[in-house]
Amino acid sequence: MSAPARDPGRTAGGERNQSASLRRALAVLEYVRDHAGAGQGLSLSRLAEALGLSKSTVLRLTVPLVEARLLERDRRSGAYRLGHGTLRLGQAYLSTLDLRSVAAEETRELMREVRETVHLVVYEPPYVVYIDKVEDESKVRMASRVGSRGRLYCTAVGKAILAWQPEAVVAETVAAGMPALTRHTITDPVRLRTELARIRQRGYAVDDRENEPEVRCVAAPIFGHDDSVSSALSVSGLTSRITAARVRDLGPLVARAALRISRKLGSHR
Repeated sequence: MSAPARDPGRTAGGERNQSASLRRALAVLEYVRDHAGAGQGLSLSRLAEALGLSKSTVLRLTVPLVEARLLERDRRSGAYRLGHGTLRLGQAYLSTLDLRSVAAEETRELMREVRETVHLVVYEPPYVVYIDKVEDESKVRMASRVGSRGRLYCTAVGKAILAWQPEAVVAETVAAGMPALTRHTITDPVRLRTELARIRQRGYAVDDRENEPEVRCVAAPIFGHDDSVSSALSVSGLTSRITAARVRDLGPLVARAALRISRKLGSHR
Protein backbone atom coordinates (compact mmCIF):
# COMPACT_ATOMS: atom_id res chain seq x y z
CA MET A 1 0.00 0.00 0.00
CA SER A 2 1.42 3.36 -0.94
CA ALA A 3 1.98 5.99 1.73
CA PRO A 4 -0.62 8.76 1.88
CA ALA A 5 0.27 11.95 0.10
CA ARG A 6 1.83 14.53 2.40
CA ASP A 7 -0.13 17.71 2.83
CA PRO A 8 2.28 20.49 1.85
CA GLY A 9 0.47 22.83 4.27
CA ARG A 10 1.47 20.54 7.14
CA THR A 11 5.20 20.49 6.45
CA ALA A 12 7.53 21.82 9.11
CA GLY A 13 8.47 24.67 6.81
CA GLY A 14 4.82 25.50 6.17
CA GLU A 15 4.01 25.51 9.87
CA ARG A 16 6.97 27.77 10.58
CA ASN A 17 5.84 30.18 7.88
CA GLN A 18 2.29 30.23 9.26
CA SER A 19 3.61 30.79 12.77
CA ALA A 20 5.82 33.67 11.61
CA SER A 21 2.91 35.24 9.73
CA LEU A 22 0.70 34.95 12.79
CA ARG A 23 3.31 36.61 15.00
CA ARG A 24 3.69 39.47 12.53
CA ALA A 25 -0.09 39.89 12.22
CA LEU A 26 -0.33 40.06 16.00
CA ALA A 27 2.47 42.64 16.02
CA VAL A 28 0.41 44.76 13.60
CA LEU A 29 -2.65 44.44 15.83
CA GLU A 30 -0.70 45.33 18.97
CA TYR A 31 0.91 48.35 17.33
CA VAL A 32 -2.46 49.69 16.24
CA ARG A 33 -3.80 49.06 19.75
CA ASP A 34 -0.97 51.03 21.36
CA HIS A 35 -0.55 53.88 18.87
CA ALA A 36 -3.82 54.62 17.07
CA GLY A 37 -5.30 57.68 18.76
CA ALA A 38 -9.00 58.17 19.40
CA GLY A 39 -10.82 59.08 16.21
CA GLN A 40 -7.65 58.76 14.16
CA GLY A 41 -5.77 55.76 12.86
CA LEU A 42 -2.47 54.62 11.44
CA SER A 43 -1.50 54.72 7.79
CA LEU A 44 -0.13 51.74 5.92
CA SER A 45 3.18 53.57 5.51
CA ARG A 46 3.55 54.23 9.23
CA LEU A 47 2.74 50.63 10.12
CA ALA A 48 5.27 49.32 7.62
CA GLU A 49 7.98 51.68 8.83
CA ALA A 50 7.33 51.05 12.53
CA LEU A 51 7.34 47.26 12.16
CA GLY A 52 10.16 47.05 9.64
CA LEU A 53 7.98 45.40 7.01
CA SER A 54 7.12 46.20 3.43
CA LYS A 55 3.78 47.82 2.65
CA SER A 56 2.69 44.78 0.68
CA THR A 57 3.45 42.50 3.63
CA VAL A 58 1.50 44.70 6.06
CA LEU A 59 -1.40 44.86 3.62
CA ARG A 60 -1.41 41.06 3.34
CA LEU A 61 -1.28 40.63 7.13
CA THR A 62 -4.15 43.05 7.75
CA VAL A 63 -6.60 41.38 5.36
CA PRO A 64 -7.67 38.56 7.75
CA LEU A 65 -7.63 41.00 10.69
CA VAL A 66 -10.06 43.26 8.87
CA GLU A 67 -12.20 40.29 7.86
CA ALA A 68 -12.37 39.22 11.53
CA ARG A 69 -13.30 42.81 12.51
CA LEU A 70 -10.21 43.00 14.71
CA LEU A 71 -9.08 45.93 12.56
CA GLU A 72 -11.06 48.32 10.44
CA ARG A 73 -9.76 50.52 7.64
CA ASP A 74 -11.09 53.95 6.84
CA ARG A 75 -12.43 53.94 3.28
CA ARG A 76 -11.26 57.46 2.55
CA SER A 77 -7.90 57.79 4.33
CA GLY A 78 -6.94 54.12 4.39
CA ALA A 79 -5.96 54.48 8.07
CA TYR A 80 -6.24 51.48 10.36
CA ARG A 81 -7.83 51.41 13.81
CA LEU A 82 -9.13 48.70 16.10
CA GLY A 83 -12.35 47.04 14.99
CA HIS A 84 -15.38 46.14 17.08
CA GLY A 85 -14.29 42.50 17.08
CA THR A 86 -11.69 43.44 19.69
CA LEU A 87 -14.48 44.71 21.93
CA ARG A 88 -16.30 41.39 21.69
CA LEU A 89 -13.10 39.55 22.57
CA GLY A 90 -12.53 41.84 25.55
CA GLN A 91 -16.08 41.41 26.79
CA ALA A 92 -15.82 37.64 26.44
CA TYR A 93 -12.59 37.64 28.43
CA LEU A 94 -13.97 39.89 31.16
CA SER A 95 -17.06 37.72 31.54
CA THR A 96 -14.82 34.81 32.54
CA LEU A 97 -12.97 36.73 35.24
CA ASP A 98 -13.67 36.12 38.90
CA LEU A 99 -11.77 38.47 41.21
CA ARG A 100 -11.18 35.86 43.91
CA SER A 101 -9.79 33.40 41.38
CA VAL A 102 -7.64 36.01 39.65
CA ALA A 103 -6.25 37.26 42.97
CA ALA A 104 -5.86 33.86 44.67
CA GLU A 105 -2.20 33.31 43.85
CA GLU A 106 -1.22 36.83 44.90
CA THR A 107 -3.19 36.82 48.17
CA ARG A 108 -1.68 33.52 49.25
CA GLU A 109 1.84 34.51 48.24
CA LEU A 110 1.49 37.82 50.09
CA MET A 111 0.29 36.03 53.24
CA ARG A 112 3.26 33.66 53.10
CA GLU A 113 5.63 36.59 52.65
CA VAL A 114 4.35 38.79 55.49
CA ARG A 115 2.78 36.12 57.75
CA GLU A 116 -0.26 38.29 58.43
CA THR A 117 -3.93 38.19 57.43
CA VAL A 118 -4.67 39.24 53.85
CA HIS A 119 -8.09 40.56 52.82
CA LEU A 120 -9.67 41.11 49.43
CA VAL A 121 -12.63 43.50 49.23
CA VAL A 122 -14.97 44.95 46.64
CA TYR A 123 -16.73 48.30 46.63
CA GLU A 124 -20.49 48.08 47.08
CA PRO A 125 -21.56 51.67 47.82
CA PRO A 126 -21.53 52.96 50.42
CA TYR A 127 -19.45 50.10 51.91
CA VAL A 128 -16.64 47.73 51.11
CA VAL A 129 -17.46 44.02 51.33
CA TYR A 130 -14.89 41.40 52.30
CA ILE A 131 -14.92 38.63 49.70
CA ASP A 132 -11.78 36.69 50.67
CA LYS A 133 -9.54 36.23 53.69
CA VAL A 134 -6.24 34.37 53.87
CA GLU A 135 -4.82 33.81 57.35
CA ASP A 136 -1.60 32.65 58.90
CA GLU A 137 -3.02 30.01 61.22
CA SER A 138 -0.05 30.26 63.56
CA LYS A 139 -1.05 33.81 64.54
CA VAL A 140 -3.99 35.23 66.48
CA ARG A 141 -6.90 35.30 64.05
CA MET A 142 -8.57 38.52 62.96
CA ALA A 143 -12.25 39.01 63.79
CA SER A 144 -13.11 39.92 60.19
CA ARG A 145 -15.15 37.49 58.12
CA VAL A 146 -16.00 37.04 54.46
CA GLY A 147 -19.28 38.80 53.70
CA SER A 148 -18.88 41.48 56.36
CA ARG A 149 -18.93 45.17 55.46
CA GLY A 150 -16.57 48.02 56.26
CA ARG A 151 -16.81 51.79 56.05
CA LEU A 152 -14.89 53.79 53.46
CA TYR A 153 -13.45 56.54 55.66
CA CYS A 154 -11.95 54.49 58.50
CA THR A 155 -10.61 51.29 56.92
CA ALA A 156 -7.45 51.00 54.84
CA VAL A 157 -9.30 49.11 52.10
CA GLY A 158 -12.06 51.70 52.11
CA LYS A 159 -9.65 54.62 51.86
CA ALA A 160 -7.62 52.83 49.17
CA ILE A 161 -10.79 52.66 47.07
CA LEU A 162 -12.15 56.09 48.05
CA ALA A 163 -8.90 57.80 47.02
CA TRP A 164 -9.62 56.96 43.37
CA GLN A 165 -13.32 57.83 43.35
CA PRO A 166 -14.81 61.05 41.96
CA GLU A 167 -15.14 63.97 44.36
CA ALA A 168 -18.90 63.41 44.41
CA VAL A 169 -18.37 60.03 46.09
CA VAL A 170 -16.03 61.59 48.67
CA ALA A 171 -18.64 64.28 49.35
CA GLU A 172 -21.35 61.64 49.80
CA THR A 173 -19.11 59.74 52.23
CA VAL A 174 -18.53 62.87 54.28
CA ALA A 175 -22.22 63.85 54.19
CA ALA A 176 -23.23 60.39 55.44
CA GLY A 177 -21.28 61.05 58.64
CA MET A 178 -17.86 60.05 59.95
CA PRO A 179 -18.42 58.91 63.54
CA ALA A 180 -15.36 58.01 65.60
CA LEU A 181 -14.98 54.26 66.07
CA THR A 182 -11.76 54.69 68.05
CA ARG A 183 -9.86 57.70 69.32
CA HIS A 184 -7.71 57.51 66.16
CA THR A 185 -10.56 57.62 63.62
CA ILE A 186 -10.36 60.46 61.11
CA THR A 187 -13.57 62.47 61.55
CA ASP A 188 -12.55 65.77 59.94
CA PRO A 189 -13.43 66.04 56.21
CA VAL A 190 -10.40 68.24 55.48
CA ARG A 191 -8.07 65.75 57.11
CA LEU A 192 -9.72 62.90 55.21
CA ARG A 193 -9.20 64.63 51.86
CA THR A 194 -5.57 65.31 52.76
CA GLU A 195 -5.16 61.64 53.61
CA LEU A 196 -6.72 60.58 50.28
CA ALA A 197 -4.25 62.79 48.41
CA ARG A 198 -1.36 61.11 50.27
CA ILE A 199 -2.75 57.69 49.35
CA ARG A 200 -2.83 58.58 45.66
CA GLN A 201 0.73 59.85 45.89
CA ARG A 202 2.31 56.84 47.65
CA GLY A 203 0.01 54.14 46.24
CA TYR A 204 -1.29 52.60 49.47
CA ALA A 205 -3.54 53.41 52.44
CA VAL A 206 -3.07 52.87 56.18
CA ASP A 207 -5.64 52.26 58.88
CA ASP A 208 -3.70 53.18 62.02
CA ARG A 209 -6.07 51.88 64.71
CA GLU A 210 -8.92 53.86 63.12
CA ASN A 211 -11.40 50.98 62.81
CA GLU A 212 -10.28 48.75 65.69
CA PRO A 213 -8.17 49.95 68.66
CA GLU A 214 -5.37 47.35 68.42
CA VAL A 215 -5.26 46.69 64.69
CA ARG A 216 -3.25 48.24 61.88
CA CYS A 217 -4.00 47.61 58.24
CA VAL A 218 -2.19 48.48 54.99
CA ALA A 219 -4.15 48.37 51.72
CA ALA A 220 -3.71 49.15 48.04
CA PRO A 221 -6.22 49.70 45.23
CA ILE A 222 -6.86 47.14 42.51
CA PHE A 223 -7.46 48.71 39.11
CA GLY A 224 -9.84 47.15 36.60
CA HIS A 225 -9.47 46.89 32.83
CA ASP A 226 -10.68 50.49 32.51
CA ASP A 227 -8.31 51.60 35.30
CA SER A 228 -11.19 52.38 37.65
CA VAL A 229 -10.97 51.17 41.26
CA SER A 230 -13.67 48.98 42.74
CA SER A 231 -11.63 46.55 44.85
CA ALA A 232 -8.63 46.52 47.15
CA LEU A 233 -6.09 44.22 48.81
CA SER A 234 -4.87 44.54 52.39
CA VAL A 235 -2.64 43.15 55.11
CA SER A 236 -3.95 43.38 58.69
CA GLY A 237 -2.55 42.52 62.09
CA LEU A 238 -2.27 43.49 65.72
CA THR A 239 -0.27 46.64 66.44
CA SER A 240 2.22 44.55 68.39
CA ARG A 241 3.21 42.88 65.10
CA ILE A 242 2.46 45.57 62.55
CA THR A 243 4.37 48.46 64.06
CA ALA A 244 4.43 51.96 62.59
CA ALA A 245 7.93 51.21 61.24
CA ARG A 246 6.79 47.97 59.61
CA VAL A 247 3.95 49.76 57.84
CA ARG A 248 6.55 51.52 55.68
CA ASP A 249 7.88 48.14 54.53
CA LEU A 250 4.46 46.56 54.02
CA GLY A 251 3.03 49.42 51.94
CA PRO A 252 5.14 48.84 48.81
CA LEU A 253 4.71 45.04 49.10
CA VAL A 254 0.92 45.32 49.18
CA ALA A 255 0.93 47.91 46.39
CA ARG A 256 3.01 45.66 44.12
CA ALA A 257 0.78 42.64 44.78
CA ALA A 258 -2.33 44.74 44.03
CA LEU A 259 -0.71 45.99 40.82
CA ARG A 260 -0.03 42.44 39.67
CA ILE A 261 -3.69 41.59 40.22
CA SER A 262 -4.68 44.78 38.37
CA ARG A 263 -2.67 43.73 35.34
CA LYS A 264 -4.29 40.31 35.35
CA LEU A 265 -7.62 42.13 35.21
CA GLY A 266 -6.49 44.07 32.15
CA SER A 267 -5.26 47.31 33.72
CA HIS A 268 -2.58 49.18 31.80
CA ARG A 269 -0.88 50.51 34.94
